Amino acid sequence: MIGQLRARRAAGVILRMIQKGKIAGRAVLMAGAPGTGKTAIAMAMAQELGDDVPFTSIAASEVFSLEMSKTEALTQVFRKSIGIRIKEETELIEGEVVEVIIDRSVSGVGSKTGKLTLKTTDMETVYDLGVKMIDSLNKEKVVAGDVIQIDKSTGRITKLGRSFLRARDFDATGSDVKFVQCPEGELQTRKELVHTVSLHEIDVINSRQQGFLALFSGDTGEIKPEVREQINQKVSEWREEGKATIVPGVLFIDEIHMLDMECYSFLNRALEDVMAPVVIMASNRGMSTIRGTGNIKSPHGMPIDLLDRLSIISTTPYSTSEMKEILKIRAVEEEVNIDGDALDILTKVASETSLRYAINLISTSYLISQRRKSSVVEVGDIKKVYSLFLDEKRSVQYLKEFQDQYLYNTQTPDQPGMEVEST
Repeated sequence: MIGQLRARRAAGVILRMIQKGKIAGRAVLMAGAPGTGKTAIAMAMAQELGDDVPFTSIAASEVFSLEMSKTEALTQVFRKSIGIRIKEETELIEGEVVEVIIDRSVSGVGSKTGKLTLKTTDMETVYDLGVKMIDSLNKEKVVAGDVIQIDKSTGRITKLGRSFLRARDFDATGSDVKFVQCPEGELQTRKELVHTVSLHEIDVINSRQQGFLALFSGDTGEIKPEVREQINQKVSEWREEGKATIVPGVLFIDEIHMLDMECYSFLNRALEDVMAPVVIMASNRGMSTIRGTGNIKSPHGMPIDLLDRLSIISTTPYSTSEMKEILKIRAVEEEVNIDGDALDILTKVASETSLRYAINLISTSYLISQRRKSSVVEVGDIKKVYSLFLDEKRSVQYLKEFQDQYLYNTQTPDQPGMEVEST
C-alpha cells in the first residue's frame, strides 16, 4: 500500500490484538474522505488474518435490500463472522496397497466382492471389500503401489500418492505423480481432525430440512431464535468438554452511515455479546443526519453512544507524490504502458479532481492510444479522454448551465444547493 502510514500503524495494532484474541466484541471505525484507502486497509487486514479466521464483508445498504428484517440480516452476518473450531477423533486405516482383487459373477448377476491387501513398514493385512468400498476404489482409480487413507466411520478413501518403492516406475506413471513414504507402525490409527465452521452455517444446517445442502442452495431465510439458542447452548457444552473453541472473526461494514437508528441500536446490543466478532466500519461522512431520526445530526451520521464504543482510525488525503505512485502501480496492474509526461499530467488531474477519476482514465486512454496504433499512452491520449469524460465538478457545472433543459428540474438558476462538496 502507498501512504496512510498512521492509519496503517493503527490497523497493525488492531490486527495484533485480534490475533491474540484480546479484542473480541470491540469495534473500529475507519473514517476519511472518499478514495483514501479505507476499504483497502480493511481488506489488507483480512488477508493478514489468514483463511482460518472468518471474515465477512457487506455494504450497509445491503441490509435493506435482503428479503428479511434488518436485524435478522445483521444477526446472520454477525454469526457468519464467528468461527467454531471443532475437534474430533476418527479411526483411519492408512497403508500402501499391495493388491486389489475384485471378484465378479460369471453371469453378471449378484453383488461384487473383493479383497484389499494393505501394508505398512511393520505389518500387512487383507481386508474384505463390499460393493460400496469397491466402487470407491474404482472411483479413485486405486492400484497396487498407491498409498491410501480410509476413514472407517464414513468409508471415504483418499489417495495420498505413490509409494517411493514404486519410484522406478516414474516414466510409466508420469511427472505429475506425487511420491510418499510407506506408512510406519499399525495400519489402524486414531487421528484428531479439526474443522472450522461458522455459527451461521450451523444455524442453516439445523434449521432446514435439506441440512448441509441448504448451504449450497442459498436457502437461508430467517432463522428462529429458538434454534440459535439451542445451538449456542450446544456450543457452550462443546467448549466445556474441550471439543470446540470459538474463533472470533472480523465483520467489515462499509458505508456504515447508511444504517438507521434501529440497526445502530442492534449493534450496540450485539457488541456486548460474549461471542461477538470484531466489527470494522467505514464511513466517508462528516456531520450528517442519522437515518431514522428525522433531522438529528451527528459525526459520521452515527449515534454518539455507538461512537463512544469505537476505536476510530482516520485516513487523510493522499499527497501528490503518493497519487503518482498509486497511478503508476495501477497502470502496471492493468498492463498499460504510460510515459513519464503522461503520468505527470494524470497526477495533476488526480490532484485537481479525484484519484478515482484519474484511475478510470488509465484504461480509456490506453484504448485511445491503440486507435493510433501505439502501445504507449502519451499526453495527447490523456487530454483526449479528459475532454470526453467529465469529472464531478465539471459535470455539476454543466448541469448548472443547462439545468432548464432537463426533465423534472426543480432548481432555479439562482437557487443555492448546486455547489460541489469538496472531497
